[in-house]
Amino acid sequence: MPLSDIWFILIGVLFTGFIFLEGFDFGVGMSTKFLARNDLEKRVVMNTIGPVWDANEVWLITAGGAMFAAFPHWYATAFSGFYLPFVVLLLAFIIRGVAFEFRNKVDSEAWVKTWDWAVFIGSILPPFLFGVFFTSLIRGLPIDRDMNMYASFTDFVNVYTVIGGVTFVLLSYLHGLLFIGLKTVDELRERANTAARKVYALTGVFLVLFIIFTYLDTDAFTDHGAILIPLYSLAVILYGLLFFFLKTKREGLSFTMTGLVLIIVMANFFIALFPNVMISSMDPAFNMSIAEAASGEYSLKIMTIVAFTMVPIVLAYTIWSYYVFRKRLTGDKEHLEY
Repeated sequence: MPLSDIWFILIGVLFTGFIFLEGFDFGVGMSTKFLARNDLEKRVVMNTIGPVWDANEVWLITAGGAMFAAFPHWYATAFSGFYLPFVVLLLAFIIRGVAFEFRNKVDSEAWVKTWDWAVFIGSILPPFLFGVFFTSLIRGLPIDRDMNMYASFTDFVNVYTVIGGVTFVLLSYLHGLLFIGLKTVDELRERANTAARKVYALTGVFLVLFIIFTYLDTDAFTDHGAILIPLYSLAVILYGLLFFFLKTKREGLSFTMTGLVLIIVMANFFIALFPNVMISSMDPAFNMSIAEAASGEYSLKIMTIVAFTMVPIVLAYTIWSYYVFRKRLTGDKEHLEY
């Protein structure tokens, strides 16, 4: 297998890992507005991700860095074409991170409410924008033979991409509620599980709509149906199993199901793209292939050596950090960071 293909797969793994881990972070952030009823509950909810949210974002930074180094043409076209959405995405990440640290610095109700809104907005915008971004990639964008993108508003925002964005938001919210159920106790834990059961049906509707519009609005099933049909069918089956686990209050298995659905959806984006990194809506001849977008063989070889040396260390640290902070939060104010 060419090194360029290996790096395409690795970038897919990085983005998928980011969506799985940061997905419940986004959901937890949204829950501060919909689930928590008072300041103490908001602090408890935020502290469920307190030790890990910034580390989870490293997966996105690593994925972006890998794109830049392994596929400079892909990076240049995507980041220039999506300049405004990516600026909004970056600002959302910044404002959310600042909000976690600043909300309790001043004893003022207006101050706290301002930063609470910042947490919410900074948590709902990223999954929506990621959904729009990845659905746009497989739907196709106006890219010419020189790898320049000339996208208009409707290329980014249309029925399919909005459905993709809302699907990501709802899956993240559900994923986050189930994470809160795993990390809290008593009334907050029960309320999180109840909220997850309430949002289950709506999320399922959008997941099915997303799959239907992927079939209708892209060539993904035409080109890769032999792989995508079984995988999306598996996603629907797993989502169906989630109903049983929610009903029987099997929190760990419920969280696993939403995580697997997110992983499958993300993996299918990269399967739909292969053997391209970007699809042109102007002419299939202008599709940007993996080989065309890749760096030189020597650069990829050096990067591969470094990656296969460092990635196991990063994974080990991630697993260790989640193990250390595995206990449930009781709501003791003295032990709340945020």
